[in-house]
Amino acid sequence: MQATKSAVLILEDGTEFRGRSFGYDGSTAGEVVFNTAMTGYPESLTDPSYEGQILVTTFPQLGNYGVPPSGGDDSLKDYYEGSRIHCRAIIAQDYAFHHSHWLAERSLADWLKEEKIPGIYDIDTRALTKHLRTHGSMLGKIIVEGCDDVEFYDPNAENLIALTSCAEPVVYDAPGADPKPFTGTLEAAPDGKKTVVLVDCGIKHNIIRCLLARGVRVVRVPWNYDFSGIPADGLFISNGPGNPDFATATVENIRKAMNADSPKPICGICMGNQLLAKAAGASTFKLKYGHRSHNQPVRRLGSEKCFVTSQNHGFAVDSETLPEGWEPLFVNMNDGTNEGIRHKSLPFFSAQFHPEASSGPRDTEFLFDEFIALL
Repeated sequence: MQATKSAVLILEDGTEFRGRSFGYDGSTAGEVVFNTAMTGYPESLTDPSYEGQILVTTFPQLGNYGVPPSGGDDSLKDYYEGSRIHCRAIIAQDYAFHHSHWLAERSLADWLKEEKIPGIYDIDTRALTKHLRTHGSMLGKIIVEGCDDVEFYDPNAENLIALTSCAEPVVYDAPGADPKPFTGTLEAAPDGKKTVVLVDCGIKHNIIRCLLARGVRVVRVPWNYDFSGIPADGLFISNGPGNPDFATATVENIRKAMNADSPKPICGICMGNQLLAKAAGASTFKLKYGHRSHNQPVRRLGSEKCFVTSQNHGFAVDSETLPEGWEPLFVNMNDGTNEGIRHKSLPFFSAQFHPEASSGPRDTEFLFDEFIALL
């Protein structure tokens, strides 16, 4: 029997769920959301799109395969999707105190303690998830036995994109090569490679891996960087956390690229879908409880093809506000919300889901190929 402290999750409506602590013994607060994926907790914890959120996992057990080594540097990890844990806390029904996996470097509990992230188990996550589905994602706080109380915290009230974006632009020439600082000028790409400007709004590292694997040079720039002077063949807009309304500088830069005399191909993922839509003149809205899972079905409009997708977002594009010349590209088969847009005549498109899908499924990774073919 493991000696653990008691802990309680308190939702903003006063509902309480009591359990035990297996992570860092400290109190925290954030937006409580749920994810229905069966695996991938190292990737989810380090996904910047979870910044400021308390993650509830609906799969009954957590921690059974431990945690892999991070690998790489902070700019591009080998096995993580960010340089640190971005969730405020993680909640599970059961925690496996003994893990087993050939790649495991340590336990999930040890990792959480090292990064000072609380973890709770022995919670009825089915009841908690049903409560969130009924009433919507809501603020919550975790109080661990012997620790001080904290105030509720709303991550959607601040610019999380600025908090998770890179601070300085860097250049990636090839998979495995160390990134180089971008000094404002670019030499000709080696071997005739195409160059892609990647706007970092809180990027998952597998987006960078997927682009590099397709033989392009990537110039990664901060969310509010004016990239108009960079001689690139295309523009890619990353995922990111929180409310897209904070990214006004990004929207203006995207709009400038769209209105260029000879516009280059543009592709966006998740937050990138919302920012591309806003640059076009459409609006976004907050979903009741968001889409966070590995099993969201989406259909490509104009076809009968349906894909199983990985998603992590709390806001969506209002398809009804898309201006003339634009149309939805994908639709969510569960709730009918927008899952991507495209321009009818120019090489601009985006997806609300994650085609890089780390961790899985990879059914839609072909969208990277479609973008590269446009360059």
